[in-house]
Amino acid sequence: MANYKFDNRVVLTLDAGGTNMVFGAMKGGEFIVEPLTLPANSQLLDLCLQTMVLGFQTIIEKLGEEKPVAISFAFPGPADYPNGIIGGYLPNFPSFRDGVALGDFLKDKFGIPVYINNDGNLFAYGEALGGALVEVNERLAAMGSSKRFKNLVGYTFGTGFGFGGIVNGELNLGDNSCAETFCLPHKNKPGIIVEEGVAVRAVKRVYAEASGEFDHNYEPKDICMIADGVLPGNVEAAKKAFAEFGEVAGDAMATAVTLIDGLIVIGGGITAARKHIMPSLLAQLRSKMHTLGGDELNRVQMKVYDLDNEEEFAEFAKGESRKIKVYGSDREVVYDPQMRTGVMISKLGASKAISVGAYMFALNQLDKLEK
Repeated sequence: MANYKFDNRVVLTLDAGGTNMVFGAMKGGEFIVEPLTLPANSQLLDLCLQTMVLGFQTIIEKLGEEKPVAISFAFPGPADYPNGIIGGYLPNFPSFRDGVALGDFLKDKFGIPVYINNDGNLFAYGEALGGALVEVNERLAAMGSSKRFKNLVGYTFGTGFGFGGIVNGELNLGDNSCAETFCLPHKNKPGIIVEEGVAVRAVKRVYAEASGEFDHNYEPKDICMIADGVLPGNVEAAKKAFAEFGEVAGDAMATAVTLIDGLIVIGGGITAARKHIMPSLLAQLRSKMHTLGGDELNRVQMKVYDLDNEEEFAEFAKGESRKIKVYGSDREVVYDPQMRTGVMISKLGASKAISVGAYMFALNQLDKLEK
């Protein structure tokens, strides 16, 4: 994995929300100019595209003598990301639903490559190349462990259930730009997608159902404060809202990590309720399944550790290493038979990880073109 922390190239970035767009520029994985916020005008295609041109042009002017080498950002909703075409069901950008060649439009305007992904992809990429994966491997090395990780599944908890998968340091876009898990089945509601149980609306809905307060105006932050006893409210209903959230999320994560076999990193504002979410989430990842013959198996074949727990991280680093003899010789080799994975909360934060991911993705693609 390339390290772009000391790279001097500049990449233009954009945080594209349905209400506002925030434009910026990064170098060495850090923002280097004051961000610019403009109304998204997402209902009107012409005005929205004009806003993008104005935003990027203003950032270029702020850069002075420094010239950007690419534009890279996350855009919400379905798209043909490799070709920069946005289209499909886009609740926050209805004017894009019929298909917009956004990448080519911006490339024509600014004369530099344009890379577009979704936020889940870039979150995972940022954590893999500049966040969780790097941190874990550095800690393992410092603790004398030979174990290293190259794969990661990243999740964002927010208005939706964002997902990104990294395999051998590369972002897995799939063949159709739809490597997703939001549409996996909800553990407790047959025929319903998992995102209905792992999103802001899920926390609010379960609190309402459990408390009987169907007209409440609480946001997840408020419900977390109720669970902590800081705000008045139904404490048990608040705890149940986050416990069910963790249970449903953990069930979906168990499927994803079984297929990708890497670490799990989670970001987003709802992770502030970590202590109410993680017990049920970890319980799902550590749950059991059975064969028809009655044999018991782990739901996830690897042993699952909470990497934010220092004692568990120490066990994770240690594994089950032992020396075994090479048959027919006096030599010994170190053997660690323990298959393991771990879950951790993002230290970068979702917003920073997405920006870092956008920056690194652009430079990685440029480097590949040069080769």
